[in-house]
Amino acid sequence: MTWRGCEEACTGFQDYIREKNLDAEILIHDAGQDKSALPGILAQARDINADLLVSWGTTVTQGIAGTLADKDTSPFDHGIPVVFMIVADPVGAGIVESLERTGRANVTGTFNRVPEDVNIATIRSYLLGFSRLGLVYNSDEKNSVLKRDEMAALARQAGFELVARELPLHDGIPHVEDIGPTMDGLKQAGVDFIYLGSSSFLRDNGRAFTEAAVASGIPVLSPYEDLVHNASALLSVSSRYYDVGRLAGEQAEKILSGTSPADLPVAQMSNFAIVINMQTAKKLNRFPPIDLLQIAETVD
Repeated sequence: MTWRGCEEACTGFQDYIREKNLDAEILIHDAGQDKSALPGILAQARDINADLLVSWGTTVTQGIAGTLADKDTSPFDHGIPVVFMIVADPVGAGIVESLERTGRANVTGTFNRVPEDVNIATIRSYLLGFSRLGLVYNSDEKNSVLKRDEMAALARQAGFELVARELPLHDGIPHVEDIGPTMDGLKQAGVDFIYLGSSSFLRDNGRAFTEAAVASGIPVLSPYEDLVHNASALLSVSSRYYDVGRLAGEQAEKILSGTSPADLPVAQMSNFAIVINMQTAKKLNRFPPIDLLQIAETVD
């Protein structure tokens, strides 16, 4: 069950299942970024007596399995095993009690995000004197708001200032045209770096976002590696989505082999890749230090 089509994590999951020669038929249902489509997708899964549901992203997972507060609410699935992936903060989103113990009889998943203190340490290794971080968030996405709150708490602990700016909503929806003015506000606030945070909207409009940042002379750290390869983000520290999908495949294999989801902790990624866009570094006149270059992948 996907949010915006079958991308790298979806492909990685399928490849794992096929390579393991599991006797499983995979049916892909895409919500097309429409929350109202999720009840119908769940109804289809129930109609065919699906053995396992794999959900991509916070919105899809909450729409299918609900939260801890919804455990007795019938519109959500409480019987078919669920494996979630690409959920930025499954604990903060109320999907599970903790990464070690989900507190859900039928739900487990994967956790792919880099610890935020690692992102801050990477920024500090890139830019000496870093003190002020900019963040744009979309209040229409629960995971984006949770990330704002998480970064605000980390800012107090790690000794930097967070400047968070909300995208305006028009009839409840953000518009790409507002990215530029929001970026201007961050420039005026004097931020040293911008963190893209967690937002499907901003990722889908990553080229506009990163180009607006570069035009303002501000580097972007993205949790999405493709925005370094295919847009103008300067830096990413991330797990590769394909590998996250394979990790979800491992969880699915255990469940299909008889393990209860309740007995499976959320599986966490441990390998992270640092990628630097050298063209962006040149435009910003911010070339990476040698020690970071020794461990990072660079792209032109």
